Amino acid sequence: MSPENCPVCGLPTDLCTCKIIEREERKIRIYTIIRKFKKPITIVEGVDEKSGKSISKELKRKLACGGTFKEGKIELQGNHKERVKQLMISLGFDENLIEVS
Repeated sequence: MSPENCPVCGLPTDLCTCKIIEREERKIRIYTIIRKFKKPITIVEGVDEKSGKSISKELKRKLACGGTFKEGKIELQGNHKERVKQLMISLGFDENLIEVS
């Protein structure tokens, strides 16, 4: 049996680097908004639809908070801007392309 090939680059899936390259080129924006009852919500924009749910799940687990992934954004309960930046860098995103405001 032949191994599956990546639909983007055509290499076998174990040799494919498309996801790594995609993460290094993606611009991420992290900011906080205040919802009702003065509750802060950290928003992470710029995550693709394919890996958004898994990244959201990983961030929620590492930060011990609730949250969701909807409309192309990750929403985390609480103010976690600086910690999210460090976690996104550890997940393979480029530090220079992460904007915290």
